[in-house]
Amino acid sequence: MVTRTLRIGGEFVHVAQAATPAIFILQPPTARYLSGETWYTAPGIDLHEYRDLFGNRCHRTVLPAGESVVAYYAVADVPDDLDEADLSAPQLPPESIPEDLLVYTMPSRYAQSDVLSQEAWALFGHLPATYERPRAISEFVHAHLTYSTGSTGSWWTAVDAFNNRYGVCRDFAHLMVALCRALNLPARYVTGMLPDLDVVPNPAPMDYHAWCEVYLGDRWWTFDPRHDARRKGRVPVAYGRDAVDVALCSTFGSPWLKRMTVFCEELAGDLAGTPWPPVRRPAG
Repeated sequence: MVTRTLRIGGEFVHVAQAATPAIFILQPPTARYLSGETWYTAPGIDLHEYRDLFGNRCHRTVLPAGESVVAYYAVADVPDDLDEADLSAPQLPPESIPEDLLVYTMPSRYAQSDVLSQEAWALFGHLPATYERPRAISEFVHAHLTYSTGSTGSWWTAVDAFNNRYGVCRDFAHLMVALCRALNLPARYVTGMLPDLDVVPNPAPMDYHAWCEVYLGDRWWTFDPRHDARRKGRVPVAYGRDAVDVALCSTFGSPWLKRMTVFCEELAGDLAGTPWPPVRRPAG
């Protein structure tokens, strides 16, 4: 299998008024294609790893008062292939959906499939119960919503996106997840990294991306309604029902996020000779 090498990572710089418990989800759940994984904290703070209900690798810590850094870096070898597709992959009838996937057919905080049920069946109920159905949903969401950076916040749901017709990548993913679940398609929300491999580079600073996966036949299939295109090099970081389950950083308090820096770029050309991980920047 032909692969391409990425350098990936995320740095979070917080300023807290008092010691603040926090949970980070920055490390991909499987290490099969990762190497050189390393964590960096400043000042040095302990990180306790555990797996959540969805298999995500979570790290608990307590951010100290003042400025602190929590960062994760790795090298990832990803297939030089587009997201897989199979137009004949069948939708399972509800009675055949594996028990551990039934949670992905239910409404959740940001993906209110029950509220959008009537619209979903009217728009897509006539389509074959195959890959064609979520494919059509992705196309619809991509066309229905206008992408607008910073236009929505933590209160914005799939219903808000559907009614107002704009959002950011998480809103595109939430709307597709909700419409799929309304049709009894198991669908889960994914947050991760998407490099600019074999596409026109995006001049904006790199950020985490959101897409979704739909279960057809005997496996999950990737759909990205924000781009509505099969892409190369995705690095999933966390899976869940919606954004509630995959927050990159959850804090039990209100520290100020001073800076977040995301890395996801091919380790080739001019980058091949640059230091990795990057020169560490201590707090302060």
